[in-house]
Amino acid sequence: MVGVPVASPPGGAGAPREEAPRPPPPPAPRNGTSPKQGALTIVRRSSSRNKTESCSTPTDEQLDQLDLDTEHLPAVDTPDACDKAALRLRYLLRQLNRGEISAETLQKNLQYAAKVLEAVYIDETKDRRDAEQPRAQQTTLPMRRLRTPCWARCSVEKPNEAKPAVARQQSAPTLVFRRLADEDDELSEVQPDAVPPEVREWLASTFTRQLATSKRKSDEKPKFRSVAHAIRAGIFVDRIYRRVTSTALMQFPQDVVRVLKTLDEWSFDVFALHDAASGAPVKYLGYELLNRYGMIHKFKVPPTILENFLSRIEEGYCKFHNPYHNNLHAADVAQTVHYMLCQTGLMNWLSDLEIFATLVAAIVHDFEHTGTTNNFHVMSGSDTALLYNDRAVLENHHISAAFRLMRDEECNILQNLSRDEFREFRTLVIDMVLATDMSFHFQQLKNMRSLLSLAEPTVDKSKAVSLVLHCCDISHPAKYELTPGTVPGYLFEISYFKPKCNLRRLHSG
Repeated sequence: MVGVPVASPPGGAGAPREEAPRPPPPPAPRNGTSPKQGALTIVRRSSSRNKTESCSTPTDEQLDQLDLDTEHLPAVDTPDACDKAALRLRYLLRQLNRGEISAETLQKNLQYAAKVLEAVYIDETKDRRDAEQPRAQQTTLPMRRLRTPCWARCSVEKPNEAKPAVARQQSAPTLVFRRLADEDDELSEVQPDAVPPEVREWLASTFTRQLATSKRKSDEKPKFRSVAHAIRAGIFVDRIYRRVTSTALMQFPQDVVRVLKTLDEWSFDVFALHDAASGAPVKYLGYELLNRYGMIHKFKVPPTILENFLSRIEEGYCKFHNPYHNNLHAADVAQTVHYMLCQTGLMNWLSDLEIFATLVAAIVHDFEHTGTTNNFHVMSGSDTALLYNDRAVLENHHISAAFRLMRDEECNILQNLSRDEFREFRTLVIDMVLATDMSFHFQQLKNMRSLLSLAEPTVDKSKAVSLVLHCCDISHPAKYELTPGTVPGYLFEISYFKPKCNLRRLHSG
C-alpha cells in the first residue's frame, strides 16, 4: 500500500491520546450550515421526519468495519448519503493520522463527500428560496386602477347643441365601453381559492338554493361551480348598486368637462377651471377626485351629502375674500396632490382610507383662511390665537372648522365610517394639515433627509403624505408662468395691499 506523507498530530505520532468527554453537539440552525463550535455535525435530511438529526460519533469498531469502496454508495441526494459521507470523513481522518491511506482512495471518498454537501446546499437553497418567495410576493404593491370620471358617464349636453345622428352612433359604443370597464373592478378579479370558507358558505347560502343550516360532510369540499356562481351573483348585485347610485351623481357642465380632461397633467389650468365652473372649482374638482379614486363608493358617501359638503367648503374659502388662499388655491393643491398620487405610484402604497384622508386634507387645508399670517394673529392677540395658544393658529382653525362642518348631517361625508376608521381618518387629516405650517418646513426636510440616509429606511406613511401635501401647497411657482393676472399678481396684492388693510383695521379697532 502506498502511503501519503501527512503531518503528525500534536505531541508526536506515537503519543498516547486520551479521550476527553465531549459535550453534546449544538443543534444546526439550518440544514446545510455547520455550527460555529463543537465537533463535526452533518445534518441528515429525511422525508419521513420534519425535524433534523445530527449523526452520532461512530465508534472504533464501526470504523474498522468500514469499506472505502465507492462503487456501491447511495445516491448523493438521498438521506443515507449524509450518514455514509460523515462516517467516511471520520474514517479518513483516522487513517490520515495513522498515515495509512492511499491517494486514490482519499480522492474518491472526498469527491463523494463533496457531492453530498453540494446536494444538501442546493436542496437547502431551493427550500430557502421557496420560503422567501411568498414574502416577496406580499411586499409587491398592488396596482390601483382609477374609476371612470363622472363627466364620462353622465355628462350633460347643452340643450341648444343637437348632435348629428352619425355622431351619436359613433360616441355610443365608447360610452358603453367606459361604463363596462369601470364595472369590471377588483371584484371580478377575485380568485375562488382566495375566498375564505366562511364567505363561500355565506355566498352559497345567499345566492344559491343551498340552505344555510345544511351541513356538509367533513370530507366534502364546496363545488367550484357553486362558489363561482355565488361570486358572480355578488358582483351582479354590486353592479346594480353602482348603477343606482351613479344616476344621482352630480352633473358636470360641458365647459368643466373640457377642462377636467387634462386633470392628470402637471400643467393643469386651474384658472380655466375656475372660469368654466363659474367660480366653484373646488366643488367639481373635489367631487371628480373622490369619484376617480372610488371613495364615494368605498365609504358609501351619499352624492348629495358630498355636494353639500364641497359647496360649504367653497363658501368658507371665499368668506374673507382672500386674494390667494382661496378656493382657487384649494383646487390647485388638490389637483397637485392627485398628480403626485397617480403619476408617482404613491396611490399603490396607500390604503383606501389613507387616500380618502389625503384628498380631503388637500381640499380643506386652508379652509376659512383669513388672509393673514400666524404671526399676525399672535402679535395682534386675535381670538383665534387665544383659542389655539399661539401654536399653528391658522392650521388648527382649518382643521377644527372643517370637522365642525362635517358634524352637520347634511355635510357629514364620514357618516358611514366605523369608529376606528373615523379615528384614523381624523388623525391623518390633522397631521397633514398641521404639516402645512411653514414654520415646520426646514424641520420636515431635516427629518426626511436623516431618515433617507439610513441603510434601511422605514418611512412612516403619515409623515410621508404630510410632506407631500406640504410640497403641493407651495408648488405653484413650478406650475405657472409669470404672467399678469395669475399667481404673481395675487402675491403682489397680498404683499402690498393686504398688510396695509390689516394694520389700518388693527389700529382703528
